Amino acid sequence: ILVVIETISLLIQPLALAVQLTANITAGHLLIHLISSAALALVSINIVLSSITLIILFLLTILELAVAMIQAYVFTLLVSLYLHDNT
Repeated sequence: ILVVIETISLLIQPLALAVQLTANITAGHLLIHLISSAALALVSINIVLSSITLIILFLLTILELAVAMIQAYVFTLLVSLYLHDNT
């Protein structure tokens, strides 16, 4: 039974990593979409507040790029470790 549990564990690890990365990417895209919608709605109401929101959106986009690069590195590192454990 130990072999079955270990095999299931080795198969679940990359799947759990993929779900985690997908959730992080989806959360970032959702936040960017919400802030851009707010900036678009504020254009007709207050141009100064809209420009501040656009600056925040730009900074968040830079942060999302940095997070994407870190996630790509972590994903590559963990996949190589998982594959190394399996061979």
